[in-house]
Amino acid sequence: MSVDSFGSKGRLDVGGKDYEIFRLSAVEGVERLPYSLKVLLENLLRTEDGANITADHIRALAQWDADAEPSVEIQFTPARVVMQDFTGVPCVVDLATMREAVRDLGGDATKINPLAPAELVIDHSVIADLFGAPDSFERNVDLEYERNRERYQFLRWGQTAFSEFKVVPPGTGIVHQVNIEHLARTVMTREVDGALRAYPDTCVGTDSHTTMVNGIGVLGWGVGGIEAEAAMLGQPVSMLIPRVVGFKLTGELPEGATATDLVLTITEMLRKHGVVGKFVEFYGPSVANVPLANRATIGNMSPEYGSTCAIFPIDAETVRYLKLTGRSEEQVALVEAYAKEQGLWHDPSAEPAYSEHVELDLSTIVPSLAGPKRPQDRVILAEAKESFRSALANYVSAGVTGGDDRKPGVPQNEQPFGVAGSADEASAESFPASDPPAATHDDPADQPVSAIVGDVTGRPSNPVRTTLSSGETIELDHGAVTIAAITSCTNTSNPSVMIGAALLAKKAVELGLSRKPWVKTTLAPGSKVVMDYYDRAGLTPYLDKLGFNLVGYGCTTCIGNSGPLPEEVSAAVNEGDLAVVSVLSGNRNFEGRINPDIKMNYLASPPLVVAYALAGTMDIDITTEPLGTSSDGEPVYLRDIWPSSQEIEETVESAIASEMFTRDYADVFAGDERWQSLPTPEGNTFAWDQESTYVRKPPYFEGMPATPAPVADIENARTLLKLGDSVTTDHISPAGSIKADSPAGKYLSEHGVERRDFNSYGSRRGNHEVMIRGTFANIRLRNQLAPGTEGGFTRDFTQTDGPVSTIYDAAQNYAAAGTPLVILAGKEYGSGSSRDWAAKGTALLGVRAVIAESYERIHRSNLIGMGVLPLQFPEGESADSLGLTGEETFSITGVTELNEGRTPSTVTVQAGDKSFEARVRIDTPGEADYYRHGGILQYVLRSLLA
Repeated sequence: MSVDSFGSKGRLDVGGKDYEIFRLSAVEGVERLPYSLKVLLENLLRTEDGANITADHIRALAQWDADAEPSVEIQFTPARVVMQDFTGVPCVVDLATMREAVRDLGGDATKINPLAPAELVIDHSVIADLFGAPDSFERNVDLEYERNRERYQFLRWGQTAFSEFKVVPPGTGIVHQVNIEHLARTVMTREVDGALRAYPDTCVGTDSHTTMVNGIGVLGWGVGGIEAEAAMLGQPVSMLIPRVVGFKLTGELPEGATATDLVLTITEMLRKHGVVGKFVEFYGPSVANVPLANRATIGNMSPEYGSTCAIFPIDAETVRYLKLTGRSEEQVALVEAYAKEQGLWHDPSAEPAYSEHVELDLSTIVPSLAGPKRPQDRVILAEAKESFRSALANYVSAGVTGGDDRKPGVPQNEQPFGVAGSADEASAESFPASDPPAATHDDPADQPVSAIVGDVTGRPSNPVRTTLSSGETIELDHGAVTIAAITSCTNTSNPSVMIGAALLAKKAVELGLSRKPWVKTTLAPGSKVVMDYYDRAGLTPYLDKLGFNLVGYGCTTCIGNSGPLPEEVSAAVNEGDLAVVSVLSGNRNFEGRINPDIKMNYLASPPLVVAYALAGTMDIDITTEPLGTSSDGEPVYLRDIWPSSQEIEETVESAIASEMFTRDYADVFAGDERWQSLPTPEGNTFAWDQESTYVRKPPYFEGMPATPAPVADIENARTLLKLGDSVTTDHISPAGSIKADSPAGKYLSEHGVERRDFNSYGSRRGNHEVMIRGTFANIRLRNQLAPGTEGGFTRDFTQTDGPVSTIYDAAQNYAAAGTPLVILAGKEYGSGSSRDWAAKGTALLGVRAVIAESYERIHRSNLIGMGVLPLQFPEGESADSLGLTGEETFSITGVTELNEGRTPSTVTVQAGDKSFEARVRIDTPGEADYYRHGGILQYVLRSLLA
């Protein structure tokens, strides 16, 4: 019940139905607020309890000072939680474990139950093992069920054991596209004390790209799994009232520019502007010119530019989309009436108060890519060849090119201990890449790529010849496109770019072009609706002809589930230590993410993905050089097959209908026969299988007392890792394939799992034993404490002279010796996906504190949620500037001030003979409570018991 200090509770009649609402107009000053803060204000009005949420909080938000730095804490209560299976399975594992902990402490186990709608979409499990065949989809899904049977049975138990928890089975779609097409309500309704209450749809999700839902006016963002669990259990999200960046849109997209080009430009602009931890809100006269699918594409990429959200207000385009996607007439009418009543309907002429301003003329957008390793590194398409050749210097090295120190034919992720793909590769997480040496040729663009490599390394590479299983002999060199993937929620939710890709494929096939034989081509749409409109438009056969057969409805390549390259291609790549390329229509292209054989990754629109599959190399200017030769022997250029905006628009209009969405989502939680035939465990608590290597009971609550022990300072700690800038959660959290000789691989082998059945880290996220062993094991991670290594290695100072060891083995030795651990890091530590295991693995390895130059929002919060202390070097200082090598013994004092109910602004760090004051990055009183309790789950559990 709301205290309702402002008398805002009222009624709204829509179509003869009476709804209870909390009117924003009851609070003075609301008119000037940005859309996103109005949504937060309604949230406070509705949940005001006089204790955690008070009238003063509401006034502070209504009187928001756009120019002030965030300082006022508020409690945001999301209306629902959305999850994908990689991060969702650990959530359900934790909830199941919490039930047992409550029971063991004398409480009611069923109190651990979602209090808000929680929906999980299984979309991250499917791997694109099979491709280029009509039955690729069915065979990949069969493999998915074989590999993940235990996990799926566990989720089916969760469906029956927990109320308000639903699972969308495999083979349905990508969580974020399912969210905008079906799960999102835009305006929620709920029965409260006999009244039907209407309020804005808000959500948090266990994936950073939850922000895609911002495109339909829903305020939501990604949180770690541990925060999501707390939200499910009724715990509000503690946050500071943020700065809001107003992004004004003018003009219209020109011919030939796509939504992908637009979002890559916005990503580049906002990364440069600096929006980490801020809200971004789009406004201005051209918002109406941005189709809903483009808005969703822009919202989806919010994590890539670092903002908490990137939201569009509700307008006629929102309503049109809700109708198109099969929402009921009653729901659509409520959304429009509620938005207009509450001042949430977009006014193109309005200029709300914003903290900062950015402006973009849409007519300036040009075709672009991003790469080779970060989404914000935009490359104009016409300059892509030149950019690739410049970047190549960082991926080939003297003494390595040609396969020195490697086992020929052995994939990158199976190389023996201590051998890495490019010993001198400049990884983003270690140090900025230096400018490549200047080429010695007068016109390097005219030289073969092997000669350019020679200029860089002093020795040209030799292209590798190999024979494919088809009997065809091919020659591979640096820059060969070995994966071309139409994948990821970002773009497959957008009919204009998906239809554009299919029309380009049609024109290419009609001219007699085909994909290059070394390119692995995959199509993984975000929902079944995509294949419906492809079939209705008659475009599916052309994509199939180029090898873009359906491989699954899931993230596949973008999440690292690209599957293996053909054996002959993989062997050739590794024999020559070639810097080959993937081109994908995704949102993430970080190092080591896409495929272990591939060093360079480029984000592109779906039509460009098809174009590069035809070209087969990044070492081409596809704006001026031919992609291939037609059946009459004529060169075919990109301009010859690029569809016009009018062609795309006409096809979209004729091919997409509302009944497609209604039909495909009619029984979305039921699943197919494979799902329904899975045996389902029963009971309020889960019967753990002690032999399971997929789902195991984690140790978070073992020996937990009913009241927390006092917070202690950290003494005599050693450094587990010393890292550079831009270490992402991809570098920290286990993902991708499991190496046979890794700690995780050895664990599985010891438990009787055959190598072929290892599956991926993502699929084994419910087993903490596997995940601890894979934390910090990314093949591109560079630990400066162990120079010359790449991957999950460090130095173990429990041994004489600190020999190189795996990170897991060293951590186990430190734990046995009772030695706490710290991590030293650079800027933007923990950027990337909202991977809770990046924090869980860190904590379970025994890390007590991380000292970094700066953090990305989600990972910093997750560290606190796992009881790890995030500290920041003094402004302008770093580990290197302070002379820290990582070999010192660390003591951190001043932490105990938290026991007095205060959060210290700084603590003293003594590292060997050096001392400095580190800033404490516990930013809110709520976070301080979590840290005092040893983590957010312990805090929630004790709160429920109390």
